Amino acid sequence: MKVIALAKKEAQDILTNRIYLMVVFVQIFIIIGAFGLGVGSAIITDPGLLDKFGATSVLKVGISEDLKNSSIANDLNSQKLNLIYFNNMSEANKQLGSGLIATIQVSSSPSQDIVVQSDTSSPFYPIASQKISDAVNKFKLEKKLQSAGISEEMIQKIENPVVVNQINLNEGNIAKLAVNTSYFVEIMYGFIVPFVLLLPFFLASNIVTDSVVGEKERKTFEMVLMTPLSSSMVIIGKILPILSFSLAQSIAWIILLGLLGVPIYNVLSLIVILIFVGLGFIGIGILISMLVDSTKEANSAITLALMFATFVFFMPLFIKIPYLAGILNVVPTVLMVKLSSTPAISLDYMLFVIPTILVSTLIFTLAVIYFRHERAIRL
Repeated sequence: MKVIALAKKEAQDILTNRIYLMVVFVQIFIIIGAFGLGVGSAIITDPGLLDKFGATSVLKVGISEDLKNSSIANDLNSQKLNLIYFNNMSEANKQLGSGLIATIQVSSSPSQDIVVQSDTSSPFYPIASQKISDAVNKFKLEKKLQSAGISEEMIQKIENPVVVNQINLNEGNIAKLAVNTSYFVEIMYGFIVPFVLLLPFFLASNIVTDSVVGEKERKTFEMVLMTPLSSSMVIIGKILPILSFSLAQSIAWIILLGLLGVPIYNVLSLIVILIFVGLGFIGIGILISMLVDSTKEANSAITLALMFATFVFFMPLFIKIPYLAGILNVVPTVLMVKLSSTPAISLDYMLFVIPTILVSTLIFTLAVIYFRHERAIRL
């Protein structure tokens, strides 16, 4: 009962902390902003999505009148680019970067090559460049075939040698993503999902240091140590609400991501990982709290610790080295990526969670031992 009373007191302190409540709401905006960034980036880098949303129709391309009704013009029109014809291409080139994303003209050389100038500063440059390159290459091929005396019918057969009929199976089991592209899946599951789910536990280490060091600054820490509770019970009473609130936030973010069109799989396994990672972060917070006597020192130390943890947790997400896969698989964020993005995963894979459990348990045990040592000295 005394542990529960201490936990209730800590919970009230947290819920009355306006900064903490503000940070919780800020996390919502971070999630929505990250989701919007992922959607926007996926659309900008995907020609099919740009066409679907009608964005390519605003991409204006200046093209010479000499190319009107040519295959290159017809191809660009079929790709939904907005073509503007010019008699004087020098006028078109002046508008490049302001009104036009690219210009296309026939060179004055005897070979009459196609000259393309593009605005590389535009975020839509990769898409426009890809569409124009495809049309130009097709145009060049047609010219070569025509100069070789090949008929139009034969040219069509050469350009379209195989007709592909795609049949989609198990369409009812397709994951309903907000944007069904490889880029969106990679950025959301490969970085944003583990970042969002771990964010509350990063903050938990800050809260526990504020709680313990705050007691020292208020000269009430000795009163807490004098309670008829063991050191382990004191720590449990202090961290239980912090861990519970952090876990509740992560579950809320899982639900929010699902509503935004990013389904999270293997939730129970993720919760197990989050609990032990949370214990590790809280243990680090307690250790730091025992070493410092002011909030300023505690904030500086926990910031350095979190910077190091961020490097350790998130750098492996960007490392693509096959022979390191066995080592990287035990990193919590790598585990979270695979669990959250895979509907069905082998139970054997959960063996990779064991190092996380062992390391977190070790850190938390050291925190309890050091807390007990500090208590013995102060009393």
